[in-house]
Amino acid sequence: MRRFALLASVVFSAPALAQPADTPATGTDIVVTARRLDEARNDILPALGASEFNFDRTVLNNQVGGADRNLTQVLLQAPGVTQDSYGAIHVRNEHGNLQYRLNGVVVPESISGFGQTFDPRIADSIALITGTLPAQYGYRTSGVINLATKSGAFANGGDVGYYGGSQGTIQPSATLHGSTGNLNYFFSGSYLQNDLGVENPTDTRHAIHDRTRQYRAFGYLSDQVSDTSRITLFGGTAIGKFQIPDVPGQEPAFTFNGRSTFDSAQLDQNQKETTHYGVAAYQYSGDAVNFQIAPFIRYSATRFTPDPQGGDIIFNGFNDAARLSSLAYGLQADASYKLSEAHTLRFGVFFQNERTKANVTSLVFPTVTTFDPADPSHTPIIKTTSDQPRSITDRESKTGQLYGVYLQDEWSLSPTLTLNYGARFDVVHAYTREQQVSPRVNLVFQPSAYTTFHMGYARNFTPPPQELVGTTTVAQFNDTTKQSTIKFGDPVKAEREHYFDAGVQQTIAKGLTVGVDAYYKVKRNLLDEGQFGSSLVLSPFNYAKGYAWGVELRTNYTQGPVSLYANLARGKEKGKDIVSSQFFFDPAELAYIADHYIYTDHSQQWTASGGGSVTIKNGLGAIVPTADFLYGDGLRAADPTGLIPNGGKLKSYFTANFGIAQNFDGPGVLKGVSIRFDVTNIFDKSYLIRDGSGVGVGAPQFGARRGFFWGIRKTF
Repeated sequence: MRRFALLASVVFSAPALAQPADTPATGTDIVVTARRLDEARNDILPALGASEFNFDRTVLNNQVGGADRNLTQVLLQAPGVTQDSYGAIHVRNEHGNLQYRLNGVVVPESISGFGQTFDPRIADSIALITGTLPAQYGYRTSGVINLATKSGAFANGGDVGYYGGSQGTIQPSATLHGSTGNLNYFFSGSYLQNDLGVENPTDTRHAIHDRTRQYRAFGYLSDQVSDTSRITLFGGTAIGKFQIPDVPGQEPAFTFNGRSTFDSAQLDQNQKETTHYGVAAYQYSGDAVNFQIAPFIRYSATRFTPDPQGGDIIFNGFNDAARLSSLAYGLQADASYKLSEAHTLRFGVFFQNERTKANVTSLVFPTVTTFDPADPSHTPIIKTTSDQPRSITDRESKTGQLYGVYLQDEWSLSPTLTLNYGARFDVVHAYTREQQVSPRVNLVFQPSAYTTFHMGYARNFTPPPQELVGTTTVAQFNDTTKQSTIKFGDPVKAEREHYFDAGVQQTIAKGLTVGVDAYYKVKRNLLDEGQFGSSLVLSPFNYAKGYAWGVELRTNYTQGPVSLYANLARGKEKGKDIVSSQFFFDPAELAYIADHYIYTDHSQQWTASGGGSVTIKNGLGAIVPTADFLYGDGLRAADPTGLIPNGGKLKSYFTANFGIAQNFDGPGVLKGVSIRFDVTNIFDKSYLIRDGSGVGVGAPQFGARRGFFWGIRKTF
């Protein structure tokens, strides 16, 4: 079994398995039908010509942390994926622009600062799809993360486990799966508590005031109506409570109700993030026609609570009590039709309605602006006129829609050459009203079973994330300590992109595969995001122009019990002229960026990852040592000379992790038991992910120091 695989091959519709309608289904029939329907569902939405990086269940289990590793840490082992603060990742140097799907169905984005909605333990496999995506993929296009959920169709059972260790980590979890008649089910639940919920803003082993409690649950039900169709219901919830870590030694800057002193190590800021989602899907698979119709719904809310004693306002001159919420629902329908031996048509529609609300109550001091007559630069002098704050409430609400339709043809020009071409049409009606026709074309050439070439072009249309557009004006904060130097801001626009991609995958020897992929992007209204308020929720803005390029190298070796992989990526992204939400920025920054391309803050020149595992049979079952590493060249930072925004770069870092698991085959109650021990950041490296400087960057964050963890799991 391959540890990882780059897929750029042609996928054809699975033929229907004939079965008389009056034949009673047996357990074997149910399993066969479920597998065939899964294959047919995958055939509706193949990633033809794109780069697909897969983590199957064996891979997910045989990694450091095993089933208890979070989704961010899993995805960081894919090529071209960069680590950032608050649990964020960047795919090919894009900020966000990631789409999450469960069983091929889009789950609308959550409002989150650092909480994760999805738990990898619900997945039978996880795929990261990048490159020039086929026409069925729209809106978020730097990467599509598709979790094929466990279904319970193939076995009755489950597991219960516990994982814990450093930083006060406590993580119990359990799953249950099985089938009864035509009904398949899978349920999962987990709880996580630790004292490092957010990256430490100081270079210390333990953060101050950084406890998190997180709850996740997921359920899946599937009823096989016939040998050609099924109805599936699945959904979940993720609730995270986070303390905001403190930085000791900060100097107060304001007086609040006569108080001018405050210990910054005693600040008590908190953030709660909640997401609930659900999908109902009807799937049909016939001889020539496959389709799936899936209505969906998602509710998400984030609440930031400032220090109740007024610590925020003493240090910053203001504090914000913020609540953002979003209710999104819609419909996704996808279909494929086998027109002939050479042509397979695929088509679909997408609709989403979203209602977002932002309610921010700020305590601010009144100010007066004066000028020093002796200062030739006429620099304004802003002074508070009272230590009694006043309250300003900023409420924003919006109802917006996304509409999309696509049509494409998979044309088999020869047994070794496939052309997939088509287009999609998208409309956004929200804070911006825009539309675009987006042609897509991918060519896949497979001259042998060992070699695959692919090249493609995609026109992409990325609307701004409506759930993050919480501010459209700042005029109400004039003459206060929260006023902006820039008093205006244009609305955030949709990003438009020309994307070119080409690559090759070659099997060099038995078990050894090497792949190279190169891309170039030209952007208009490049979307970026930054942290501009107290709450750890990002806000979007646009560069008028932008471009990005990169090259990725990946290797994979699997032979017998040994599995190894390594990835290396080189790339960058630049933008010019900020043309929306200008009130977030310093005038000097805006003036420079208006005439110069600068690195986006999340651009990283070099990224590498790698690791492996070996399965060693012994008298108890199997022992599995595993290891992995991550290298980053450093994200952008402020220019040390103070001239160029994002003109500096953080130091590079290298971290390595090691784990070992003993899986028992018996006897008796030991059967199905697995115990493991993991060490993260083996060399105890202290390194910066962010230093708090750069365009749209908030506080500094350091990577986690060395940690020791152990776990036990019983499968039944």
